[in-house]
Amino acid sequence: MFDYGEPSLNGWLARRARANQAGGGSRTFVVCRDGFVVGYYCLAAGAVVAAAPPGRVRRNMPDPIPMAVLGRLAVDRSLRDQGLGKALLRDALLRTLQAAEAIGVRGILVQALGEEAQRFYLACGFTASPGDPMLLMATLGDVTAALG
Repeated sequence: MFDYGEPSLNGWLARRARANQAGGGSRTFVVCRDGFVVGYYCLAAGAVVAAAPPGRVRRNMPDPIPMAVLGRLAVDRSLRDQGLGKALLRDALLRTLQAAEAIGVRGILVQALGEEAQRFYLACGFTASPGDPMLLMATLGDVTAALG
């Protein structure tokens, strides 16, 4: 059974992922090993009020600013620090770029659940919101640069 070590991430996968998928609220992507989920993330469409992002994110954008939302990203603790989290994030970023070809989004945002997650996203090129350091964003340009 999947165990990130954080009840909200474990519980969301078990109780909400399927309903959100069926209702169109988000799309969940999983990695399995031996038939068990060992990592997952979800993406959704969203927006952020123009006052929240750094200036370079909000420049020439409507209010609210259309964004892809990385709602959850978690790796089973048995596989931590083995690169799976970065691989999941890379996949999420690639899917965001694909979606941006069909719908208008400025970038991707994520609400970090703690300082460890915040450090992870900052190290991956996300920028913290001036008003909320746990709200992190990357523009499509940032995403393209990060993917090389």
